[in-house]
Amino acid sequence: MTVAQVEEVRDAMENEMRTQLRRQAAAHTDHLRDVLRVQEQELKHEFEQDLSEKLAEQELQYRRLSQEQVDNFTLDINTAYARLRGIEQAVQSHAVAEEEARKAHQLWLSVEALKYSMKTASADRPTVPLGSAVEAIRATCSDSEFAQALTAAIPPESLTRGVYNEETLRVRFYVVQKLARRVAMIDETRNSLYQYFLSYLQSLLLFPPQQLKPPVELCPEDMNTFKLLSYASYCIEHGDLELAAKFVNQLKGESRRVAQDWLKEARMTLETRQIVDILTAYASAVGIGTTQVQQE
Repeated sequence: MTVAQVEEVRDAMENEMRTQLRRQAAAHTDHLRDVLRVQEQELKHEFEQDLSEKLAEQELQYRRLSQEQVDNFTLDINTAYARLRGIEQAVQSHAVAEEEARKAHQLWLSVEALKYSMKTASADRPTVPLGSAVEAIRATCSDSEFAQALTAAIPPESLTRGVYNEETLRVRFYVVQKLARRVAMIDETRNSLYQYFLSYLQSLLLFPPQQLKPPVELCPEDMNTFKLLSYASYCIEHGDLELAAKFVNQLKGESRRVAQDWLKEARMTLETRQIVDILTAYASAVGIGTTQVQQE
């Protein structure tokens, strides 16, 4: 084989080798490209998954943080509102307590005015109508059924005319006592003028004690006119108008008729005074109650 042929064969082999190398290089390049594409996709998937997880975590943390802030804000708002409501209720309670205290004081003043009206008397005006004082109490306690019931129980004549005080009744009693002793012998049949004369004569001849302390229990012999009047006189002088009226109520016959007007006035005074005493106790209780509420 000549040198030229050898060179030709060598060139052919080199060309073939280059061709094979190029093919292998191309195949290797394609393989590497495929591998890189696969790796790129895997890395991209991992990146996207990791990014998605990070974003989800960040979003969850953000939501948690936002919810905590919202909860804290809501708690602060609720706390502030509760404090505001507490202050408002305290102010309202204080205002109600102040109003109740004012009403209690006004009630006490009205009751004191009523008591003063009962005690006020003069020679030309022995009684003072209680209507205006009672109306003031009714207006002050318009929402109290108890006070309204008490004022409604006051005798109508006490409202329009008034009642006699105990001093006036004491003075009138001795006039009644003198007249009742004069007719002590006259029974319910109202006997003759002769009987009236004998009764009057008896009152001049007998000298019963002006006052006599009543026993704990009355005996039949204690039920005569003279002793009953002496017992009543003792009670009046010792400030017990109620017991005096009970003794006068035991009188019979003409003595009972003579004392009837005084007994009526005494009963009216006692009834009115009893109601006023209850109103006074009620006003004091209301005043104490409002004072305790204010202190709390």
